[in-house]
Amino acid sequence: MAKKDKYLVGLDVGSSKTCALIAEIDEEQVRFLALGAAESKGLRKGLIVNLDSTVSSIRRAVEEAEGVAGVPVESALVGVAGAHVRGVNSRGGVTLGHRARDIERDDVRRAIDAARNITLPEDREVLHVLPHEFIVDAQVGIRDAIGMVGQRLEANVHLVTSSVAATQNLVTAANRAGILISDTVLEPLASAESCLTQDERELGCCLLDIGGGTTEVIVYGGGVVRHTSAVPVGGDHFTNDLAVGLRTPIPEAEKIKRRYGCVSASFLQEDGAIEIASVGDRPPRTIFARMLTDIIEPRALELLSLIRDDLQRAGLIGQIPAGFVLAGGGARLRGLDEMAEHGFHLPVRIAEPKGLADLPELVAQPEYATVVGLVMYGAKARRTAPQRAGNLVSKLKAMFAGAS
Repeated sequence: MAKKDKYLVGLDVGSSKTCALIAEIDEEQVRFLALGAAESKGLRKGLIVNLDSTVSSIRRAVEEAEGVAGVPVESALVGVAGAHVRGVNSRGGVTLGHRARDIERDDVRRAIDAARNITLPEDREVLHVLPHEFIVDAQVGIRDAIGMVGQRLEANVHLVTSSVAATQNLVTAANRAGILISDTVLEPLASAESCLTQDERELGCCLLDIGGGTTEVIVYGGGVVRHTSAVPVGGDHFTNDLAVGLRTPIPEAEKIKRRYGCVSASFLQEDGAIEIASVGDRPPRTIFARMLTDIIEPRALELLSLIRDDLQRAGLIGQIPAGFVLAGGGARLRGLDEMAEHGFHLPVRIAEPKGLADLPELVAQPEYATVVGLVMYGAKARRTAPQRAGNLVSKLKAMFAGAS
């Protein structure tokens, strides 16, 4: 393996922070090397609104990670998220001939291509094609069709589409910061890579990636992705509500939310006094913890209501017995997991990213689920690439052997 191929870099450019994680591919495992983080102000709801600010944020995060790891960053996988990302299920198929025959890898690829061949507006592109199942001569529920015998092969897939401009702006920002983008990955798909167990994926589970501007939703069932979407409420909405309700600056509101915020008075351990800064030159004031819950609770209920509506529209509300996993910085809001558990009558847990060797406890936190997952996604893609290349080499050898 070439020296530069030993390293993988994940880049999570969010509405509130940008993270860069450097990992090393060490034989069979992926080893954590360094994490860099910088404040981000150039995005709103997953869309870049200030390119220079975004470039600066990426540069600072990458430089911090480079300084710790002692490794220069040339390329990275970047996460894509926001309200512009949409998921849709599609089906397509191919006829294999007049007689039943063995299904080959190329047939599977053609069936998937037929399923992805939907008409999209000019400003949208396909980010991922995630196969659900295959149907061979009306036999449904087939995970792997290669080697089976049939006349017609169909594929059910989940297509993730995104705005061409939004994704290109993200790539441009990274390029300006001196980083080549090797792949663009849906952020909740990356988070799922580091947070969900195989049992949860099989049984049926919903991961909520609660970012600053939006909450990304991804639903698994039967081991595959069934649904992806985003709802327009994130952690910044709670912060802004507190800033307006308490008449305090936004940085102060963010600090109060993190330290004392709770979604409901019923989850409060004590209603202590809190001193907060006022706007302008006015003197500080004293409030009580219960006053925070009065402001936070309506927004938390709105978030859960939007998620319920989204799952109902997708017909999945009764198909996630493994419950919810909360990732992203917003997952830290005290009591949100319990409120979701009571509201949905399903198990809820806070994400703990895993899968990288030597991952410090400080990074095994819900807000780093995406950046850890990006590196794991990249490592998995690299493992399957040589396999595909090996299959191609075998085919070529067979062809030449036949010719001679």
